[in-house]
Amino acid sequence: MAGRIRDEDIAEVRNKTRIDDVIGDYVALRNAGGGSLKGLCPFHDEKSPSFNVTPARQFFHCFGCGEGGDVFSFLMKIDGIGFTEAVERLAEKYGVQLRREDGNDEPRRPKGPQRSRLVEAHKLTEEFFIDALGSPEALVARKFLAERGFDREAAARFGVGFSPRNGDAVTKFLRQKGLSDAELVASGIVGQGNRGLYDRFRGRLMWPIRESSGQTIGFGARRLFDDDKIEAKYLNTPETSLYKKSHVLYGLDLARTAIRTTGQAVIVEGYTDVMACHLAGVGTAVATCGTAFGDDHARLLRRFVEGQADVRSEVIFTFDGDAAGQKAALKAFAGDQNFASQTYVAVEPSGMDPCELRLAKGDEAVVELVAGRTPLYRFVLSNVLSRFDLDRADSRVDALREAAQLVSSVRDKSKVEGFTRELALSVGVDVEQARAEVRRAVANPRRPQSHPQRATATAAAPAAPETPAAPPRLPMPDPRDKRIAVERETLKLVLHHPNVVGHAMRSVAPEDFTHPVYRLMWQTIAASGGPAAAHPGWVAQLRDSLSDPTAVSVLTALSVEPIRSVKEVDLAYVQIHVHRLLELTVTRRIADLTSRLHRTNPLEQAEEFTRINVELVELEKRRRVLRQQVLGAH
Repeated sequence: MAGRIRDEDIAEVRNKTRIDDVIGDYVALRNAGGGSLKGLCPFHDEKSPSFNVTPARQFFHCFGCGEGGDVFSFLMKIDGIGFTEAVERLAEKYGVQLRREDGNDEPRRPKGPQRSRLVEAHKLTEEFFIDALGSPEALVARKFLAERGFDREAAARFGVGFSPRNGDAVTKFLRQKGLSDAELVASGIVGQGNRGLYDRFRGRLMWPIRESSGQTIGFGARRLFDDDKIEAKYLNTPETSLYKKSHVLYGLDLARTAIRTTGQAVIVEGYTDVMACHLAGVGTAVATCGTAFGDDHARLLRRFVEGQADVRSEVIFTFDGDAAGQKAALKAFAGDQNFASQTYVAVEPSGMDPCELRLAKGDEAVVELVAGRTPLYRFVLSNVLSRFDLDRADSRVDALREAAQLVSSVRDKSKVEGFTRELALSVGVDVEQARAEVRRAVANPRRPQSHPQRATATAAAPAAPETPAAPPRLPMPDPRDKRIAVERETLKLVLHHPNVVGHAMRSVAPEDFTHPVYRLMWQTIAASGGPAAAHPGWVAQLRDSLSDPTAVSVLTALSVEPIRSVKEVDLAYVQIHVHRLLELTVTRRIADLTSRLHRTNPLEQAEEFTRINVELVELEKRRRVLRQQVLGAH
């Protein structure tokens, strides 16, 4: 297993990357002055641009929705990928050789072909399969598509192709394109046996499996011929360095924009179901690739479906109405807590999947199937109650206890009362009895017995330690608050011009910043050695050192927010802010002591009264000096 990428290589990738070039592939940027670029935010809907990019500091920040970060953060957010993949993509783009560390922290180079070569192999193979779909040999493949309502245009839209039956056509083609045998095998497109290399997919209808960014990383293949020696109806690319079936969703490259815009994701069971949904107008459909929907899929999808705070998000599973579909629904409910979204299930009463439904009843029927979704909990609740004889009093009690666990686990607590009433009606008990059982379930939660997958996992694994509550986020400072404007501007000077600031802020302490976010930022800056220790990548290092999400967002914002000055920033300008910051601290101290002095009895507390007066005199002298320094620097 590959180790972590070395920090110096990550730094090299960051330094060589032009954030404006990368973001420019997704957002139309224009000059905003002061070394900044501006455009419409890709993470929320807006008419006036509030999305800022500052190439000099390699950061972006949206003043509308608060999204911000470095180039790695942008790719992770926009394409729904992890940090390592973001680094690898940029390393490939900018020609940086990444080195990794094994368990002994010894650097080593990744083994096997480069990612770029494997991606190229898949791109060429996809084109080859698409061309082959038009050949006489592929007549049965074209007939298969036509029988399911997919014409040539639909096939082209989804990149559907055909793999020739002779067993080495793809191998020969890729060799002619300059790919080595090692690269062919590593890609998963070609297999290796006793007689040498062979095409892994032969005589099958082919679907390209793509990352959310659109790069093809694998294939799904459907059996067409009765004499196919591999009896499995569907085959997928084996796990490779590119393709991990638990980390990819078919159709996400086509659905990601619609998912992010609408906040809805529809999870179907197969490639043709995705095609049918998209062609019918449900452009948010995705499917797993030869495996059940799991936690990794949920984490991937969550990056897109829960990306906007102002959009109510929902995840809709489509299941068959048979026993297998009910089992799948139970498993989905077991993983429901992976989503902050509302989770639903859409089941066609006669058991048709979206592809069959579209073919039988047209596009509108597919749209209506999704629109008529049922809360997942209700589907599961019906399944739970079906196992009990509700005509018997003792069985009704058992059903109530079991179902109360489901109601208590509903995410939207505002709906619990309504669901409790529904439970009472379904079981045939008094509403107050149902409420009492739900309250008991809330106080003593357990995993419902109707979840075989969850029960098995619990029995097989040791109990997880209780997760401590996350600390509360720091409050967001108001950039329009004049009381903390000097604090904000001073920190901007530090981030924008650390070489000018240098040691000018040696006398500044965390207490000089009244807002907790600004105070935390200065503590982090001081801990890093201060502005005098700044280096390329310093701001990114500061951002990585902050654990509070609000502080991370504010640091990113200040990194791209223009300095409020029309003059050149020099040491004198910096000192104005430093002296003003210190003056405000002294002023606050004077106000505190004055208030205490008024509450001190000069006769009974003469010594304390005198001490406060002496300190006030010294503070007033200090304030006058700082005021003169501020005025004298203008």
